[in-house]
Amino acid sequence: MTQSGMMPPMTKQMQDCVEACMNCHTICEETMSSCLQMGGQAQMQIMRALMDCSEMTRMCADMMMRRSPLAAEMCAMCARACDMCAEACMSMPDDPQTMRCAEACRRCAEMCRAMAGASM
Repeated sequence: MTQSGMMPPMTKQMQDCVEACMNCHTICEETMSSCLQMGGQAQMQIMRALMDCSEMTRMCADMMMRRSPLAAEMCAMCARACDMCAEACMSMPDDPQTMRCAEACRRCAEMCRAMAGASM
């Protein structure tokens, strides 16, 4: 916080990362719904990865927005969850929804890795 007690404005990099996290969260939620409609085709590994990624991305965005001192560590964990989710989604290459999800996860992971290495 600055001397006046106000938080400094978010950097463009942080804003882009928050946006990528929220987009990834939304797509993971949509993909879970799609997988549930498929029934037996959706493997439990994919569902677990989607749930983990959805929660991590939401929490990561929240922590960055409030400038948590743990945000950099959360970004590193979030990148790992996104990588795992993208890999799980790639196990269903014929499904357009899981391919969109894998793409969103990869983008989010890349942005989170960059934020984890940046001083927040």
